[in-house]
Parts: sequence; C-alpha cells; structure tokens
Amino acid sequence: MLDEALSRADCQLSDLSAIAVTSEPGLVGSLLVGFTAAKTLAMSLGVPLITVNHIDAHIYACGMGTESAAYPSVGFVVSGGHTNLYDCRSATDSQLFAGTTDDAAGEAFDKVARILGLPYPGGPSIQKAAETGNPTAFKLPRPMMRADRVDFSFSGLKTAVLYKARGLPGPDQLTHTPPEIVPDLAASFQQAVVDVLIFKCRLALKKLNYKRLCVGGGVAANQLFREQLAEMCTRHSIELLIAPLELCTDNAAMAAIAWEYLEHGLTAELDADILPGLVRPGAKRR
Repeated sequence: MLDEALSRADCQLSDLSAIAVTSEPGLVGSLLVGFTAAKTLAMSLGVPLITVNHIDAHIYACGMGTESAAYPSVGFVVSGGHTNLYDCRSATDSQLFAGTTDDAAGEAFDKVARILGLPYPGGPSIQKAAETGNPTAFKLPRPMMRADRVDFSFSGLKTAVLYKARGLPGPDQLTHTPPEIVPDLAASFQQAVVDVLIFKCRLALKKLNYKRLCVGGGVAANQLFREQLAEMCTRHSIELLIAPLELCTDNAAMAAIAWEYLEHGLTAELDADILPGLVRPGAKRR
C-alpha cells in the first residue's frame, strides 16, 4: 500500500517532511497497524510524527479544495460511528458541543436498512430505495426536536420503523418487511433523520453564534441531506462548507490537517499511543 501511494504521488520516502497517522478514535486493530507503520517510518526517516484525530480530520476535509476558510465554525460530523457537533475555533482547537445519546445517524441507517431487507451500507441503499417512495407516507417521530438540547437520539426512530415494517411485538409480528412498503418507509425514515439533523444544526449555530457550518462524514454524502442543508443555510445566511463526496467517507486525504499541527509544532513522541475511545477533538498533543 505504501509503495502504491508513493508511486501515485510520484515521490520517495526521502521527500517526506513528516508522517501523519490516525490515533483516535477507531477500532483498536486498525489503529495499531497504522500506528506501528507510522512510528517505524518516522523513526527510520528522522522526521516528525503527527497524531491526527479522525473527527478533526473529517471537519478539516470540508475546506479542502476550496478557497474558503473552514474556521471558526460549527463542525458537524455525521457518520456510522458519530453524530457530533463541535465548536471549531481553528484546525487545532475544536471542542465537542453535542452528540448522540445512543445510535449515530449512520448506524441508524444501517440498522433500518437491515429491517427493510436492503443491502449494507444502509445509507446508499436507503437513499436509492427512497427515490420512488413518498416521504410523508409513514408518520415517524423526530426525536428531541422539541427540546432546547442540541443532543441527538435515533434509537426510538429505529424502533418506530421496525413496528411500521413488521408490526408490534407478538405472535403476529412479521419476520420480513413487505417489499411493497419499502420505498415509502425508506423515504419516510430518510426524511425524519434529515429533519432532525438540520434542526439541530440550526440550533447549534444559534447557540454558538456562528455563521459558518462545516459538515463531513459518510452521512454527509446523502443527497437529500445536502440539498435541504443548503436550503437552510441559504435561508439563514449561513456559509456552508460540506465535504466533497469523495471526502465524506473515511479517506487518507483528511490527514492533510497534519500540516496545521506541523506548522504549530504540535508533534508527537515515538512513545505516543492510540486512543480508540471516543475522545473529543482538541485533545492536547505532545
């Protein structure tokens, strides 16, 4: 993989200024493999090691390839593992502002896709099924939209979809969702999630008094979300920076945020370790 990356970039290891590696959050196995390779390269090449927070990188990706400044802003990461809003003062200073109390939005998409008999990953398959569906066909809850809290909750919505798809628990509950209702139920679920995400974005912008919103993560690739988010931002004169489709899902290009840390001298020692838990962005680097 390293050989292929160097070949495509038309450079050699000796051309590198530093080695960047994701240290948090994530699955232990993948983090350890990347961390071991990065430490080895940094030590053998004699260049700085820079640890990158995966969530910081998703927000940074929103401004990549544009001339617009991504900071200060409300940062919003919507993915399979996260539905979090951040107070982003700069690329090296972002603090968790609100998050989900249970399922992340992307996780809800995956679980609902399973209920509807749609393939994984759930985001693209639900979006496709919803194209021929009616988003008002099923009345579904919009969790926590009446509260002044910015936090999210999607477990109740997921359960509501299950009951609409299969019926209430008991001997008469269906084992499979009738295929004829899948498009309408997919469209209704997708609209419910988008309504909640946009409402909470607007609330966070008001509470933090920002006029710029940066949105990244796999769910940011959803077309309905992108369109209705743009409409909301236009309506309220908010500058929207949403990651390009190719940078919404996890990708190595997001580690370009490491340049910001290198410029500020925020490098790591070779005894640094991974932090697989959901550590907030802005954690102190060594």
